[in-house]
Amino acid sequence: MYLVCVIGNLLIILAISSDSHLHTPMYFFLSNLSFTDICFTSTTIPKMLVNIQTQSKVITYEGCLTQMYFFMIFAELDDLLLTVMAYDRFVAVCHPLHYMVIMNPRLCGLLLLLSWLTVVSLFYGVGLGVYFTSGTVHPSRKSSIVSVMYTVVTPMLNPFIYSLKNRDMKGALRKLFSRGSCSQ
Repeated sequence: MYLVCVIGNLLIILAISSDSHLHTPMYFFLSNLSFTDICFTSTTIPKMLVNIQTQSKVITYEGCLTQMYFFMIFAELDDLLLTVMAYDRFVAVCHPLHYMVIMNPRLCGLLLLLSWLTVVSLFYGVGLGVYFTSGTVHPSRKSSIVSVMYTVVTPMLNPFIYSLKNRDMKGALRKLFSRGSCSQ
């Protein structure tokens, strides 16, 4: 599932960057979502795979803090990018004649920057809240299954959800694969 997630999201990034027809706000945000999904799953899954292979559940304190830092950053960024994408679609549907004026490159860059800044602010706010609260909770098997679903399945499905029902993405992926097979 991890490989499907990484390869699927990489294909979206490559298809969008290689097809000039997809250089629009919606695909700009979609490629950033794909990058974020790769980073999000890569913060926890490799360590989890090592733990499964070695049958060890050991992680250093520093490793845990680092993993949680990046996990929270990319989880929040994922959520904010989905919000920005919803706004983009709202403008496209409700104001189609003004779409290109409203969703100009400057605004897209600003929305992406604000997403990153908001994530950093939220992370430090939540981090301080966790730091000041005491006690530990031992996760149950049910919460472990939910964690795997959240950290692997959703980022793995995003490429399929956002691209396979999209005619432009299908065309870009066909071009990408035909270009790759022609060069061999």
